[in-house]
Amino acid sequence: MADYKKPDHWQQKARKEGYPARSVYKLIEINEKFNIFKAPNNRVLDIGAAPGSWSLWVLRKMASKGSGFLTAVDLSPLSDELFSGNLNFIQGDITAEDVRQAVLSGGPYGVIISDAAPKTTGNHMVDSARSVELVEAVLSYVKDALAAGGNLAVKVFQGSGSDAVLKHMKTLFTAAKSFKPQACRGESVETYFIGIGKR
Repeated sequence: MADYKKPDHWQQKARKEGYPARSVYKLIEINEKFNIFKAPNNRVLDIGAAPGSWSLWVLRKMASKGSGFLTAVDLSPLSDELFSGNLNFIQGDITAEDVRQAVLSGGPYGVIISDAAPKTTGNHMVDSARSVELVEAVLSYVKDALAAGGNLAVKVFQGSGSDAVLKHMKTLFTAAKSFKPQACRGESVETYFIGIGKR
C-alpha cells in the first residue's frame, strides 16, 4: 500500500513552487497536451477550486499575460493569498440555484476546469457513482456558462458510469478524450475527461 504521508516528487515540487497541492501538475500536463487555455475568451471557471492550486496557476498565467478573469467555486474556502482583482470566489454548492446564478453572471467562460472529487467511502462502486454524479453537475454548466468553442477539463473516477459521461461529452464538444496525467498516482482510479470546442 502506498505511503501518502511521505511527500513524493510532485508534492515536493508543489511546495517549492508555492502551490497548495500537487494537483497543479495535472492541469499543466493537460494544458500542454490539449492547449485548453487557447480559448475564445480569457475568462476561466474553476469548479471545486479548494485548496486552490489550479486557481493559483491560472491566476499566475493571467498575471503573466496582463489580462483575464477567474471565477472559482467550492464548498470550502480558498486560501486568502489567492485573492486578487481578477478573482471572484463563490463559496457554495454548484447544484444550488443561487450559486449557479452567481457563476453564470461572471460568464461566458472560455474554459471550465474541475478537479472536484466527492467524499470517498473506500467502496469503489459508491465512489465512482458519486464522482459521475459530480461530473454531470459540472457538465450542466456547459450549456449556459461555456462560450461557443470553449474547452473543459474535469476529473472523474473510472467506473461503470464513466464511459457514459464521455459519450455525453462527445455530444457537447467537437472532441472529447480521456487522459491520465503522469502526476496522477499510479494506483489512483482518477482520470480526466477533456472536451475541446463546445458545439
